[in-house]
Amino acid sequence: MDYITSKEASEKWGVTIRQIGYYCSDGRIPGAVKMAGVWLIPKDAQKPMDGRTKQGKELKNAENSLH
Repeated sequence: MDYITSKEASEKWGVTIRQIGYYCSDGRIPGAVKMAGVWLIPKDAQKPMDGRTKQGKELKNAENSLH
């Protein structure tokens, strides 16, 4: 499997490196692994939905109503 660094993912998705770290530590990026203090993200991973946006809040509410 090919991986990209958190820096590359932040440039690709238009978010900060810190936000990438939050996504990874919360388990929101499937297949992300931490090696030697650096998060490695699968090259084909999709950007997780941001729960702080209106669209993200609507999605989160929809998921919660299913449970």
